Amino acid sequence: MTRRAAPPARAGARPVCMITHSYYEEDPRVRREAEAVAASGRPVDVLALRRPGDRSRETIAGVDVRRLDVQRHQGASLGTYFVEYLDFFVRAMLAAAADHRRRRFALVQVHTLPDFLVYAALPLRLVGVPILLDLHEAMPEFFRVRFPRAAGPLAYRALELQESASLAIADAVITVNDALGERLLRRGVPPAKLTIVRNSPALARFDPGAHPARPFMADGTLRLVYAGALSPTYELDVALRALVALRVRRPGLAVTLDLYGRDFDEVPLVELARDLGLADAVRFRGRIPVEAVPAALAAADVGLAPTRRNPFTDYSLSTKIHEYLAMAKPVVATRLPMVERTFAGGEVATYTAGDPDDLAGAVLSLVDEPTAREARVARGLVRVRELAWERESVAYLALVESLAGRREWAQPAG
Repeated sequence: MTRRAAPPARAGARPVCMITHSYYEEDPRVRREAEAVAASGRPVDVLALRRPGDRSRETIAGVDVRRLDVQRHQGASLGTYFVEYLDFFVRAMLAAAADHRRRRFALVQVHTLPDFLVYAALPLRLVGVPILLDLHEAMPEFFRVRFPRAAGPLAYRALELQESASLAIADAVITVNDALGERLLRRGVPPAKLTIVRNSPALARFDPGAHPARPFMADGTLRLVYAGALSPTYELDVALRALVALRVRRPGLAVTLDLYGRDFDEVPLVELARDLGLADAVRFRGRIPVEAVPAALAAADVGLAPTRRNPFTDYSLSTKIHEYLAMAKPVVATRLPMVERTFAGGEVATYTAGDPDDLAGAVLSLVDEPTAREARVARGLVRVRELAWERESVAYLALVESLAGRREWAQPAG
């Protein structure tokens, strides 16, 4: 991982404080935004979770990261989630308030989930520091899918109310795609308060020219890859069953699947691969640093983005699709609303959610139709360049400067 000192701060540029209930190194969106602000000459302090063995403080790519002593319990019970959220909320509120006395923040940006984490910035808000809320996901829909037994009408309404209260306290709101933006407008967020900052990768990092090129099936093996969380949101069980379908439909085709990502033991994928007779074909590589992902994708033939369809994922668009396309790899993704909307030019091969045979058919179409495959890749490169972080960051940085400038103009640095 790149660790270097922050670039020289601009004269009079006060720091931005970011609060994120995530492991900083593992959250590409938070890292992109924090590094962009730091590169602009404005100091950035991040309050984040702390993994076992991590240092409590560290400078990463010019960003000062302070890790609070709270860990994630993904896949745990609702009670465990609540205690974890509350613990981080209290620690983040106290840390931000204490750091402000020394650092004199110009802006605090809060990343969700949870939405109510924005209230950890309330002490700063009371002394005039503006708040930027970065709404990564729709929390009411997340809760309904993650905890279906507890997500009755009253609970769902309570989550909507906490979302509305969180949006109200923020001076400005950003979110990751048009679908979530339209949802927020329906929830009453004024258009002038909302900015879409798409969750797209930096092409400087995902550069196919920086890695050895692999011609499609160069060694006679079809190498599939998935890089992301091994959680129930992503229907990797369907992907494994699609491998079985590929073996049935094309017995002579050698196929492997490399899975890169943290496994929270929510889905017994290792056992499923063994039970399906795929132990020799599926390789569990574990989590790798963000910096190592491009090389892993460059070594593959097809990128998979299998996502379980539900009310939560109907608002989502996997960043993995952008990353695969940026690395000039053909992609097979679940046919979700935002996939079809974003890649309407046929850049991505899609399949019906939950259907391993359809997934297998989409993969075979890439194998059997090389001209169409290369056309998809070419169109995909054009599309991801249109949506790249290098473009999205312009609007984001303009918003940060507008909000931070209010504080600096009101109280010039002495």
